[in-house]
Amino acid sequence: MITPLLDPTVITATSGLVAIIVIAAALLRGWQGWLDLKRQELDRSVHHPSAGDGSSFGTARIELADLKERIRKLEAIASGVEL
Repeated sequence: MITPLLDPTVITATSGLVAIIVIAAALLRGWQGWLDLKRQELDRSVHHPSAGDGSSFGTARIELADLKERIRKLEAIASGVEL
C-alpha cells in the first residue's frame, strides 16, 4: 500500500507547484531589476540633461519641419490638389 504523500499524483502536483513558484520568483526579480534600470535611466536624463550643444534643439527643429511638411501635404490632399 502506497502512503498518500508518496502517491505519484501528489508528487507531480507538488513539484509542478514548486516549479511555478521558482519561475514566478525569477520573473519577478527580473521585472524589478528592469524597473530599477528604467528608474536609473530616468534619473540620469532628468539630472544630467544633454551637454547643451544644441543637438536636441536641432533634432526638435527637424521634427517640427517634418510635421509641418506632413500637414502641408495633408491639406493639399484635403483640398484636392495634386502634388
